[in-house]
Amino acid sequence: MATGDCNKEFSTDYILLEPEKLNFYELIRILFPGDIEKRKFVDCLEGAESNFERRWIIFISISAQKFLQFVAKPLSWFGSAFETGLNLSSTNGGFGMLLLNCLRGNIQWPDKTSPTFSSFNGHLDKRVELDESIKPGDSKYYAALTMMSSKISYENKAFIKTTVEDEWKMEFLGSFDFWNDYQDKATTQAFILHDKTVDSDTIIVTFRGTETFDADAWCTDFDISWYEIPGVGKIHGGFMKALGLQKNLGWPKEIEQDDSHSPVAYYAIREMLRERLQANDQTKFLVTGHSLGAALAILFPAILALHEETWMLERLRGVYTFGQPRVGDPKFGEFTTEQLKEHNIPYFRFVYGNDLVPRLPYDNKALMFKHFGTCLYYNSFYEGKIVAEEPNKNYFSPLMAIPKTMNAVWELIRSFIIGHSKGKDYTEGWFLRAFRVLGLIVPGVSAHGPQDYVNATRLGSSALFLPHQIPTE
Repeated sequence: MATGDCNKEFSTDYILLEPEKLNFYELIRILFPGDIEKRKFVDCLEGAESNFERRWIIFISISAQKFLQFVAKPLSWFGSAFETGLNLSSTNGGFGMLLLNCLRGNIQWPDKTSPTFSSFNGHLDKRVELDESIKPGDSKYYAALTMMSSKISYENKAFIKTTVEDEWKMEFLGSFDFWNDYQDKATTQAFILHDKTVDSDTIIVTFRGTETFDADAWCTDFDISWYEIPGVGKIHGGFMKALGLQKNLGWPKEIEQDDSHSPVAYYAIREMLRERLQANDQTKFLVTGHSLGAALAILFPAILALHEETWMLERLRGVYTFGQPRVGDPKFGEFTTEQLKEHNIPYFRFVYGNDLVPRLPYDNKALMFKHFGTCLYYNSFYEGKIVAEEPNKNYFSPLMAIPKTMNAVWELIRSFIIGHSKGKDYTEGWFLRAFRVLGLIVPGVSAHGPQDYVNATRLGSSALFLPHQIPTE
């Protein structure tokens, strides 16, 4: 079912982009003045604002989605082959043994479901151990734990289970592929663990971010469609669809899960949490994620608040997001901030350096998206500070081009010396260094990887997590 065929009465206003209805003629027409609701691939109410800046952003968004749909299969095939190649060496016992096995004609091919198979992100940063110097009770314990949880969320179920149970000595509650009603496939992933260590009885819900070779996830990121929910504000449509927005229904408080496909993220996770939290009144929970997963993490409590799940919000220990894109307009920020404050829920939004993703979608009149909450900004020395907004908030500033490139050069140099200055746990391998070379071309890309966020939570000051007055612009 196309988005435009859905009942949108749950929303007071909306702009929805439908790339399946796009053709070249319609794409070019969007750049010229005219009522945008007359474009076949745009579904919105009559009289929607259509200045050139907004039309240009729609042009970029819909073009990117159409392109990603076109290359989805080859991108997936390439990604599968590339990750298999990355794992060949370790599967065969090292590069030397791989060459020997090639000569023997006895190459051991990696098993993608194996607990030893690592993703693209896993090869950027191979650390799976928690920092032993950060103990439960330390003010940055949950920041370090949730970032590591966000990092391993990109791995397969066996890898996550082995890491949680064998390395972290915690209870693994499951890894799930959730249904996206608008993409008609299971494209949202999350896993849940239970930390029962000393001084902690906490369930951690971790949403997976955008996988490098997953066109569906990238389409979610590039989809600037939005819905306005009464009393809540305007929210990014792609993120709501990924979390569990229902066709024709929006966000009903309860739904009947369809047995013909996998469950929907928000409703399935909420039910699992209900059961666990009701079983023990001392148990609390956290939500976290990196990139796209970070957007879903902050959206989750907002929908709990919409459904007036007061008792669950009172058990929410905190929200930790890393490299999070903007999720909604100022009204959404005010609504969520008020709910978090009312239930005394800390919300920490981590931003490292020139990371591109937290600076998208744009914070301007054309898009209306805006960050909120406590922003913990870390520079390339992993020195953190609390700010109202990360520097260069919309990224593409000509004045910042040279400083960003110089910083990327320093990050590449740092990759050769950080293991000596900070310890062997921070040593960077050849693959990560090659990725940092990409940062010389587009500095915000390499800065979005998980490794710098792991380093920030470990090397940054614990004082940042103590009560502070959030700066205002």
